[in-house]
Amino acid sequence: MTVVTASAKQIPYRCGLESDQAETSRVTSVRGGHGFQLTASSPALQPCELPALTPGADQVIVQVAGCGVCHTDIGFAFDGVPTRHPLPLVLGHEISGRVVAAGENAAAWLGRSVIVPAVIPCGSCPACRAGRATICRQQFMPGNDGDGGFATHVLVPCRGLCAVPESLPSGLTLGMLSVVADTVTTPYEAIRRAEVGAEDVAVIVGVGGIGGFAVQIAAAWGAAVAAIDVDRERLELAGRNGAGLLLDASSTDLKGLKAALRTFIKESGRQNIGLKIFEMSGTPTGQTTAFGLLDHGAYLAVVGFTPKPVEIRLSNLMAFDATARGNWGCPPDHYPAALRLVLNGKVALAPFLELRPLNEAPAILEAVRNHSLRRRVILQPNHGNGSTGREGAP
Repeated sequence: MTVVTASAKQIPYRCGLESDQAETSRVTSVRGGHGFQLTASSPALQPCELPALTPGADQVIVQVAGCGVCHTDIGFAFDGVPTRHPLPLVLGHEISGRVVAAGENAAAWLGRSVIVPAVIPCGSCPACRAGRATICRQQFMPGNDGDGGFATHVLVPCRGLCAVPESLPSGLTLGMLSVVADTVTTPYEAIRRAEVGAEDVAVIVGVGGIGGFAVQIAAAWGAAVAAIDVDRERLELAGRNGAGLLLDASSTDLKGLKAALRTFIKESGRQNIGLKIFEMSGTPTGQTTAFGLLDHGAYLAVVGFTPKPVEIRLSNLMAFDATARGNWGCPPDHYPAALRLVLNGKVALAPFLELRPLNEAPAILEAVRNHSLRRRVILQPNHGNGSTGREGAP
């Protein structure tokens, strides 16, 4: 049984929210949580009991409603990508839930539904002060720098938490919104940086995972969207959610892709110079294709990750006077705008998601590794009725 310990105390309200309450019940610790951790001895996740969690002054404890399974987790578990925190470690960085415990400076978050940023910057280093929060060297990433969301509860900084309305549109749940913490906000940031607008043609290379949401975001911002993939089912889903041109790269070579895009540009009537290309596949073939699509004045956003080398002619950037840029996640400041696209129905989540219980975490990671699941999986703990008790302390 999970036990939440609380005490009554007057608390100042800081760390991102305001409150006119003079007194509240300060929750001081959470005990009895559990999850699944990666160990040094096996790539398979192992069940674990969480230690007693006590938030520091600027920390909160979130009761997890959902945690998305990302290919970054696969990299940690199976591909030899090291976590920054030593193993054992609870993975998972796409987290939504409710704040059930809060430190003194974070008390205004108590009881609130939130999305936890996948990358939480420190807010005070030179990079943060320069507006480059995503390259903060003191950043905290759940499931990398500390225990993450493949658990019933997670302890995180309150910096950058994204508040979620208590009343959600029909078909949306707090658990589903966990994917906003990376799968939605990362392509959102790439598209924002590219300044995509109504006169642009946006080309999404790889429309599974983050790519499916990139299609919707670019379309929501008015662009004519072309989707490229090797999976017909994913292409058809993209076509139902904003893509105006579907290109199967398994049966069309680079020359054919370019010809189809030239026709699409002409028929769309868009006037901006240069394609806005977004590499979302995280595969060597996809990245080679994306680079090969560069035209005069093009913008290439590299969002997908692969540890494998890719051979390209870098001088094409010079020859086409083109731009290439990567992005590591999204600054928390932009989470509310990305969330509004979801809440306003501009970005659909349900067709791209699959909800599974947390206790299936080891099998789910194996399935994601083997590409046997069609949708983004969200792991959901079974908190159950009466599974959380509160003990009052004077």
